Amino acid sequence: MATDVMIEANSLGKRFGSVKALDKISFEVRKGEVVGFLGPNGAGKSTTMRILTCFIAPSSGSAKVHGIDVFEDPLAVREKIGYLPQRAPLYTDMTVWEYLEFTSRIRGIDSGSFTNRLKKVVEVCGLAQVLGKDIGTLSHGYRQRVGLGQALIHDPPILILDEPTADLDPNEKAELLKYIKRIGKDRTILLSTHNLSEVEEACARAIIVSKGRVVADGVLDDIRARQGRLRYTVTIDEQNAIKGSAPKVEEVAAAFSALKDAKSVRELPTDEKAHKFEVVSPESVDLRGELFRVAFDKGWMLLELRRDAQSLDAVFRDLTKGDEAKDRGRKVDDAVDEEFGYDDDEDDEDLDDEEEDDSEESASDESDDDEAEESDDDEDEDDEESDDDDDEEDNK
Repeated sequence: MATDVMIEANSLGKRFGSVKALDKISFEVRKGEVVGFLGPNGAGKSTTMRILTCFIAPSSGSAKVHGIDVFEDPLAVREKIGYLPQRAPLYTDMTVWEYLEFTSRIRGIDSGSFTNRLKKVVEVCGLAQVLGKDIGTLSHGYRQRVGLGQALIHDPPILILDEPTADLDPNEKAELLKYIKRIGKDRTILLSTHNLSEVEEACARAIIVSKGRVVADGVLDDIRARQGRLRYTVTIDEQNAIKGSAPKVEEVAAAFSALKDAKSVRELPTDEKAHKFEVVSPESVDLRGELFRVAFDKGWMLLELRRDAQSLDAVFRDLTKGDEAKDRGRKVDDAVDEEFGYDDDEDDEDLDDEEEDDSEESASDESDDDEAEESDDDEDEDDEESDDDDDEEDNK
């Protein structure tokens, strides 16, 4: 290959009737990368995987795997990839050995090569003790190992794993991630998941999608830096003070909220005899000095002051919150305000004005409805009188 790009998606779009599952997704995965493909449920992760593995066709755009168009030569693409769907389609009445031998024959591997490949797969996936057991008797964790084994049996340069740790307990997840990291040393891996801890453990780079769109793509440290906010945890003793009396929770909250760069101040639960607060500031500002000065000037006993590292979880929620808000019929700004404790009075006033307008419109609509109902009642009375007149004429 003239390039080291192993997976390429170019403006991929996919519709299922009126539902837009993918909205012009574009990304690249290069040789030797282990990339986490992140997104909430319904973000389009599995749809993208199914396109890359030649199961479905895109409605628009194109995709290439190992330089081969996925629908110009799907058989050639399938030779280059190992695919583990969310729930591997295993034949539960087969033994592990029989199943792996069966999948190797489908891949066109001869019996001599299969023996060598089986040894490597058994070692990598930890299947030595279950080779002779029926798949139906295995735990979920071992079944996922078998599924990973079938994806590796033909020694592909590219692995596409769609939520491989779904339905596994914590121990099984840890074991499977260990195998994925071992495999990723000499392969390109695209790992689809919505579990952020798995990505942080196994991947150096992540692609985050939401509602069928790519909202972030880069190494984890760069994505974390996109949040644009810093969080501080401050704990003040509620029983003792260096000078004066110990502060009340309202006093602490008011002092921290008065800081110019404190975007939000929120009390945190704690089992200690202390007031614990989370303070949020812009990324460009370090509030630790100001927070310490407030405690010192007030004579409070400062038990804890730390700046928390920005988590991938916080960035993920921030990037995907807008679409979640739309799903719930809420404004995007309201969702962000709720998460970070912002209080924009101007927005509230605008909202109040809109509500008043809506109220006036609603009252007008109700008036129109009342008039319409009265008109309908009059028509009904006229119809009844007309019917009575007809009955009298018939009786005559």
